[in-house]
Amino acid sequence: MKIDTLELARTQSKSIFKRFDGRTLFLSLFLALITFLVFTPLLFLLYGSIETVRPDGTTDYSLAGWRQAFANPGIIGAIYYSFALAIARQLIAIVIGVFLAWLIARTDIPLRGWLEFSFWLSYFIPSLPIALGWILLLDPKYGLINQWLMAVPFITGPLFNVYSFWGIVWVHLSASTIAIKVMLLTPAFRNLDAALEEASHVAGAGALKTLLRIAVPIMMPTILVALILGLIRSLEAFEIELILGRPIGLHVFSTKIYSFMTIEPPQYAPASALGSFFLIVLGMLVAFQRLCLRERMYTTVTGRGFSARPIRLGSWRYPALGFVAVVSLCITVMPLASLFLATFMKLFGYFHIADPWTLENWQQVLKDPILLRSLQNTFVLGISAAALGILLSSLIAYIIVKTKFFARGFLDFISWIPWSIPGILLGMALASSLLLIHTVVPLYGTMTALVFAMAIAGLPLTVQVIKSFLMQFADELEEASQVAGASWLTTFRRILLPLLLPCMIVVGLLEFIASARNISTVVLLATGKTRTLALLMLDYTAGAELEKATVVGAIIVLMVLAAAIVARVLGGKFGIR
Repeated sequence: MKIDTLELARTQSKSIFKRFDGRTLFLSLFLALITFLVFTPLLFLLYGSIETVRPDGTTDYSLAGWRQAFANPGIIGAIYYSFALAIARQLIAIVIGVFLAWLIARTDIPLRGWLEFSFWLSYFIPSLPIALGWILLLDPKYGLINQWLMAVPFITGPLFNVYSFWGIVWVHLSASTIAIKVMLLTPAFRNLDAALEEASHVAGAGALKTLLRIAVPIMMPTILVALILGLIRSLEAFEIELILGRPIGLHVFSTKIYSFMTIEPPQYAPASALGSFFLIVLGMLVAFQRLCLRERMYTTVTGRGFSARPIRLGSWRYPALGFVAVVSLCITVMPLASLFLATFMKLFGYFHIADPWTLENWQQVLKDPILLRSLQNTFVLGISAAALGILLSSLIAYIIVKTKFFARGFLDFISWIPWSIPGILLGMALASSLLLIHTVVPLYGTMTALVFAMAIAGLPLTVQVIKSFLMQFADELEEASQVAGASWLTTFRRILLPLLLPCMIVVGLLEFIASARNISTVVLLATGKTRTLALLMLDYTAGAELEKATVVGAIIVLMVLAAAIVARVLGGKFGIR
C-alpha cells in the first residue's frame, strides 16, 4: 500500500511538472508583468490617499487626505457636474448613434461607406482643437454663428453660449461622443440577422417601426455596453471642461484633481483620495454592466447568412442621407474649418478690426524652439508607445486566442481594465506610484513614464484589433509548424508575426494617434522637457494665447488625420475593422 501511494505521488508530481513547462512559466511571468503594470498604479493610488508627508519629512498615515479632498469648496458641485455632463451627453449620443448606425448599416442611403469613414475620422480628431473651433463659432461676444443670427432684426442678443453646461455637452457630442457610438454600433447592426427584419416587413411594419420594435430590443445588450462604456469614458473628460468650465466656475472631478496636483505645494493626498473615490465608483459601474448582461444572450448572427439587399427607404432615402451628412459636417467640417480660419487671425475672434488676417501666427509658432521640442516629444512618445503597445498587445491577443493557458480568461479581463479607468485617473495613479518610488527609480517626468502610460491606456483597443485578426487564422498553420519541430515561440515569431504585420502596422498607427491627441492621461506625468504638442496647445489655451493654440491644434489635426487615413486604408485593405 505504501509503495502504491508513493508511486502515485511520484506520478502526480511528474504530471504537474510536465504541465508546468517552459511555455507555461513564460506565460505565467508575462501574466504577472501585465497584472503588475495595470494594478500596481491603482494600488499606489489608494496608498497615496492615506499617506501624508509632514513638513519635517516624516510620514503619517491617516484619512486626512480624504477629509481635505471632500472639505474642499466646490467638491460636491464637481462630483455632480461630472455625472450630470456624462449622463446628459451619453443619453443624447446613444439615441443619435443608434439611428445613425442603423441608417449606415441597414438601409440603402447613398455613400454609406464614406459616411461611416467620416465618423471614424471624427473620433480621432483631438477634443481641444474641436473646442477652439466651437469657441470661434459660439462665443457669446464674437462667435460667428451668434454674430450672423444677431443680424436678424428680431434677435437682440447671442442665442448660444459655449461657456455653459449645454455648451460643454454640445462640444463633447461633436468631438467624439457621437462618433464612437457610430463606430461601435454600426458593425453590430451590420451583423444583425436579416430574417428578423424581413419577417417584420412581411407583417406590414415600416422601416422605422422595425428599427424600434425589432432591431433595438435585440441589440439592447450591445447598446447597453456602448452606453455604460461611454459613461465610464465620459468621466475622463478634462480639457474641454478645463477650457469651457473654468470661466463660469464649473468644475468636474478631473479638473479638481488637476488643481490639487498643480498648486504650490502639490496636494498629493487629497488628489489621490479623490481619484480613489472615483475608482470605487467606476468599479461599481463596471460591475453593474456585467450584472446587466449576465444571462442575457441574444442571437443576432445565424447560419442563414445576411441579407444582400438593404432596407429600402423609398422617398426618405435622400432626407436620411441629408441628416447623416449634416451631423457629420457639424462634428468635423464646421469646427475644423473655424479652427484653421483662426490660425490666420491677428486677434482670435475679432473679425471686424482693420485687416484682421495675418501669417504671423504660423511664422512665430514654427520658429519657436518650444514647438520643435514638443513636436520631437510627440513623435518619440507616439513611436515608442506604438512599439511597446504592439509588443504587449500582440502577445496578449496570441495567448487569449491561440493558447490553452489556464489564465487566459483573466488576462483578457485585465486587458479591458484600462478602458474602465478615466485618463486623468490613470495618469494620477501612475504619478502617485512614480512619486513614491522616485528616490529609488527616478522615472517621474521622463518620457519613459509617458510611454508606459500610453501603452497601458491603449491596451483595450489594440488587443481587440489583434484578437479579431488572429481569429481569422486556422490552427493548421501552427500545427504544421509544430510537426516540423518548431517550438511555440518559434512558431509565433516565424509564422504568426509575418502574417500579423499588416495588423500590427494599423495597431501602431492607432497607438500613435492616441499618443498625439491625448492630454488627460499624460498631463500629470509630463514636465517642460517632455511636453507634447497636445500639452503645448493646452498651455497656450490656458495662457490666453489662442492664436498660437490654434496653429498648434491645426498641426496636431493634420498629423492625426494623416495617420488615421493610412490606418483606415490599411485596415480596409487587410480586412481589419
